[in-house]
Amino acid sequence: MESFSLQILPPLIDCETVTILKSLNKASRALGELKGETSKIPNSQILIDTLILQEAKDSNEIENIVTTDDEIYQAAIDETISSIAAKETLKYSEALKKGLKIIQQKGILTNNDIIKIQSIISPNHPIRKVPGTVLKNPKTHEVVYTPPQNYNEILQLLQNFENYLNNPDFHKIDSLIKMPILHYQFESIHPFYDGNGRTGRLINVLYLVQQNLLDIPILYLSSYIIKNKSNYYRLLQEVRTKNAWEEWIVWMLDGVEQTAKETIVIVNKIKKLMDQYKIIIRNNFSFYSHDLINILFRHPYTKIDFIERELRVHRNTASSYLKKLHDFGLLIKIRIGKSNYYINEPLLDILKSR
Repeated sequence: MESFSLQILPPLIDCETVTILKSLNKASRALGELKGETSKIPNSQILIDTLILQEAKDSNEIENIVTTDDEIYQAAIDETISSIAAKETLKYSEALKKGLKIIQQKGILTNNDIIKIQSIISPNHPIRKVPGTVLKNPKTHEVVYTPPQNYNEILQLLQNFENYLNNPDFHKIDSLIKMPILHYQFESIHPFYDGNGRTGRLINVLYLVQQNLLDIPILYLSSYIIKNKSNYYRLLQEVRTKNAWEEWIVWMLDGVEQTAKETIVIVNKIKKLMDQYKIIIRNNFSFYSHDLINILFRHPYTKIDFIERELRVHRNTASSYLKKLHDFGLLIKIRIGKSNYYINEPLLDILKSR
């Protein structure tokens, strides 16, 4: 393997070639449409609670932490029944929500913020101080890249990364072009002992929110990486070995376009189903309310406790509501352990259909 020294940002290349700008135009259009469609869902928490878990599931799968849709939505409401993989997914979801809160409050994402986020994903794995970390080809186990080994160098590169991420004057190019550059740099610094890939992918979508390209972090970019995993690692490596920035940036922009379009379809299906449930429940039951709809769509798996707590009704009343919705065919009832769960199966089918 050729020796390679990671350079500070910005990269000394033309980031606005004709090819890049063509991909940028398509990605920007798709992302703008996604932002518009998500604003049509009255309660954004519905999308945050459902779609972030999908991104978390996909991001973990890239690291071979595999779970199912049913497991993650069960785990989201009852930690006593969650598998180890599902718990890892919930950690990622928690970290993403933490990052979103930081962006909403501060408008920037500092290295200290990133450390806090990473510590949720991978506790007890701080910034590397001991040399020895290398990246290997997962198939051949050959060392393909040795990230910076010196602690002070890692800190210097992270400071440069923080400036590039937060200061628009540091490199005056479109934010969507900066996102693949930031991702490459973070993965190449590889600052932590564990959780670099997941933290890096999380920063991608948080950066889009910070730049006001999205209101909430619901872009399924990890699903694109899973489908094209070999290209992802190959193109990252070719930036190091061949300075192939254009190919990498275009590939990531194409991913933004593709996943934005896919997410638009999901969001529209959820909105259509919500409208159907609103009409059916309003026309057939005296207990219709917006809060009830929010509960049924924030939690594909719901239970009596949620209705009792969030609608502020007696437990028997909450049980009666869910039984009537089940009897009408709007929810499916299952029993796991000692608890009954009521599943919004059409919603779950939408979330599984990506």
